[in-house]
Amino acid sequence: MDRNAIRRAWEEISETYAERRDPSGSDADLLGRLRDELGPDPTVLDVGCGDGARTLANLPPGSIGLDISRRGLELARENVPESHLLQAEMRDLPVRDDSVDAITAYHAVFHVPRAAHPDVYREFARVLRPGGRLLMTLPRGRFETVRRGWMGGRMLFSAPGRDATLSQLRDAGFENLRTETVSDPLGSDAEFVFAERATDGP
Repeated sequence: MDRNAIRRAWEEISETYAERRDPSGSDADLLGRLRDELGPDPTVLDVGCGDGARTLANLPPGSIGLDISRRGLELARENVPESHLLQAEMRDLPVRDDSVDAITAYHAVFHVPRAAHPDVYREFARVLRPGGRLLMTLPRGRFETVRRGWMGGRMLFSAPGRDATLSQLRDAGFENLRTETVSDPLGSDAEFVFAERATDGP
């Protein structure tokens, strides 16, 4: 699936995805730990924010929600009206260099073809300030497939594997990586990684 196909797929399933996600759980608790690591009035970018109920609503007021789906952002506007919302693709963030204190990316990057994941992580590093924090879902396996019937539609799932992802993050300029496995909003569990943008660049 290319970018336009992925965007159309999310437009079709945004409401179903929002209805089926449980907005509580231990993966949401990680956001509190992230907030504790940030200074006052941080600028936080939530990549793949969807309807906003899971992550954006638990981030500091005025955080930025970014999603490829216009319908997802319409739902986020209803759920988190004080947020700033952007429709864009994570491989090309419309955000200035060194302007963000933290990025969250929950269940997001593995909906981009895995060949482009290094580009995504370089974009994350570009917009983060030196020492800025990243909190994202860490894919466990190596896969590239289109799941038909997922949330009533079809969706790309793509990842190079856990170790390759950690290596790509380091190559993009992240350090102090630490991981944790917690429950996810669809009733199973998932591994997450905390990372910091290196202060001296990649």
